[in-house]
Amino acid sequence: MIRHIVFFTVKPDTDVETVREGLMNLGRIPHSSHFEVTVNRKVDLFGNEIDIVVYAEFENEAALHAFKADPIYSETTASVRPMRELRFSADVVAAS
Repeated sequence: MIRHIVFFTVKPDTDVETVREGLMNLGRIPHSSHFEVTVNRKVDLFGNEIDIVVYAEFENEAALHAFKADPIYSETTASVRPMRELRFSADVVAAS
């Protein structure tokens, strides 16, 4: 299984919930076995810059590639990109 984790910061004067709702469109893509978009609670003692976290699980590399190739992915990216500052992404293989 592959875990796809993406961290976003939202531009100043941009509503975090609007960005989260935009990212929720990615959940319409059928290739993930689990998908969620959450707002960071910002309770860490050392850093709270991240606003939104996207977390998804995929059965294999092919499912992840199909997810990223879906037209909804590029449409969502185009609509959300102007509202975000930073994006950090990691795709990790889950330990057995």
